[in-house]
Amino acid sequence: MTRVVFFGTPRPAADCLRALVGAGHDIAAVYTRPDRVAGRSREPQPTPVKEAGLELGHLVRTPASLRGDDVRDDLAALDAAMFVVLAYGRILPPGLLDLPPRGVLNVHPSLLPLYRGPSPVVSAIRDGERETGVSVMLLDEGMDTGPVIARSAPVPITETDTAGALTDRLFAIGVELMIETIPAWEEGTLTAEPQDDEAATVTRLVEKADGEMNFDEAATALSRAVRAYDPWPGTFTRWTGKILKVLEASIISSGPDTPGAPGSPGTVTVDDSRILIATGSGVLEVKRLQLEGKAAVTAAEFLRGYPAIEGAHLPS
Repeated sequence: MTRVVFFGTPRPAADCLRALVGAGHDIAAVYTRPDRVAGRSREPQPTPVKEAGLELGHLVRTPASLRGDDVRDDLAALDAAMFVVLAYGRILPPGLLDLPPRGVLNVHPSLLPLYRGPSPVVSAIRDGERETGVSVMLLDEGMDTGPVIARSAPVPITETDTAGALTDRLFAIGVELMIETIPAWEEGTLTAEPQDDEAATVTRLVEKADGEMNFDEAATALSRAVRAYDPWPGTFTRWTGKILKVLEASIISSGPDTPGAPGSPGTVTVDDSRILIATGSGVLEVKRLQLEGKAAVTAAEFLRGYPAIEGAHLPS
């Protein structure tokens, strides 16, 4: 089978590594990010890919950087036919891309050339897309600009999908697609399709500030933001000077004149233990929320402890 060097970091990448081994591929080495301090113990924790690589008995390397002749020489000495990348978390330098004869294959969670860049799943949900998918591409020096080898069928985006849940689903599909693609690519029965740059869309890195809610936006956009920014950075506003996280929300109405939620955007109305917030267009119902320093609760539980939120204007 194919001799591969694998690059990855999170749990979906560990699943891919295990699938490659299960399919009989020869894993020359596993590259992942260095251990990171996490949890209350503040002890360095290995990545899921490192744990899987050691468990499977493979050579695992965790360089702080992929730049430098020493890394290139080490990779060249492995004599791999191809590199496989899934959520490694770093860009491979140009000097490494030409090492393997069959190139560097990467799983990207979108139907390229749509949603290139670092935040394809978040952006697709935020934009209100109805479907997305997965691409297996050859890495080049651009940001997700390389030719596409395989695409999945379109994957529906449901009205309850969070970025975390959809990412997991897409990477599970991506693992299967990669396993199917490698033998055909190695045998030369697949053709790399150049991307149409004119049809491309590009995402940017999500920042913490993106999660702050602007109630001048429509309820539909805010509801999508709650799902798009779950698990990170989350959506939040401020009440009485404290961070108030909105963990789950739904649209009561997408129209501007909805009874039961009067007032300018950001005004809170309580209706039968429900928290309703007026927006720039329509009404947002907050179903789960978390006040700074407190546990996450349902709207009804929150109102029992903080009834004074009725009539508030957020942020406040």
